[in-house]
Amino acid sequence: MVSAASGGVEPWDAPVFWTMAFPGALALSAALGAIAPSRAWLWGAIVMLAQVPVVVSVAGASALMIAGLLYASVLAVPAALVAWGSGALRQRLARHAR
Repeated sequence: MVSAASGGVEPWDAPVFWTMAFPGALALSAALGAIAPSRAWLWGAIVMLAQVPVVVSVAGASALMIAGLLYASVLAVPAALVAWGSGALRQRLARHAR
């Protein structure tokens, strides 16, 4: 969506990526981690790494695909931490509610 809205190819090159898309991806990661707290960190990684096949489908595979995969992997770290934190919080709240 970010690529289409900005006319760019890579979502992280769009001007709104850091102000809207990345925070939105972190919020989605947190929500998914809270909904499914078992291995919640995985949701953050999935949300961020899902950008790679989208970029490949829009721009095609190129030599820069490796760089994009590395970049998405770096961006997956904070998303995985947020998802893990929200999953851990949900589990803690569920234990105290019993």
